[in-house]
Amino acid sequence: MAELKTKLNEKSVKEFLSAVTPEQKSKDCFEIVEIMRSVTKLEPKMWGTAIVGFGAYHYKFDSGHEGDMCRIGFSPRKQNITLYVMGGPKEDYETLLAKLGKHKVSGSCLHINKLSDVDTAVLKKVVSQCLKLMDKKFPR
Repeated sequence: MAELKTKLNEKSVKEFLSAVTPEQKSKDCFEIVEIMRSVTKLEPKMWGTAIVGFGAYHYKFDSGHEGDMCRIGFSPRKQNITLYVMGGPKEDYETLLAKLGKHKVSGSCLHINKLSDVDTAVLKKVVSQCLKLMDKKFPR
């Protein structure tokens, strides 16, 4: 089985996010860190080379594949900011997503172009909802 590349490591979140371009995307990412920190009460950590994550859980699939991943997190991608905050089916978030603002959902990912496109108070509720669902599925 191939070794996982997305592992918790000691790289600096601040250095990583400071290098994000354009500058506004970097600022948005630092604000997302504060939103996720306030909900999780955890410090951000780097997962792999490009994911900022909070907390961790262990998963194991029926296939035998298993590993560790952050409970919630995000990554500044070239086209958008991808947030890993969909801890359950999209239906679990429908009411909140309807109020969020401009976004896209694919699988367990929420994609936003920039933070000013969304209501940050609603985003905070989405993060909180995800954390509750993750805690239910994967108790700490």
